[in-house]
Amino acid sequence: MISKEQADVVALKALEWLAGHEDLLMTFLGATGANLGDIKDNARDSMFLGSVLDFILMDDDWVREFSDAHGYKYDMVYHVRQALPGGEIPNWT
Repeated sequence: MISKEQADVVALKALEWLAGHEDLLMTFLGATGANLGDIKDNARDSMFLGSVLDFILMDDDWVREFSDAHGYKYDMVYHVRQALPGGEIPNWT
């Protein structure tokens, strides 16, 4: 199980990775309606970091690129997302 603190660290790395890919960052900004100021203001907010992970999880190539860049297993992003607010798997029963 991943703690919230560990998840925040990984998610912050994801934000840094995203910021290093200008085209992808612009796609994220367009998709979320956020701007560069929002990123600076919310870089430590777990809900915002969850949205970064949600975005990366939209494309397997992005998951692989981020994971490879940091030496994570490919399912790490998914597990980290679950540890942040809004990432809980719904119970459908």
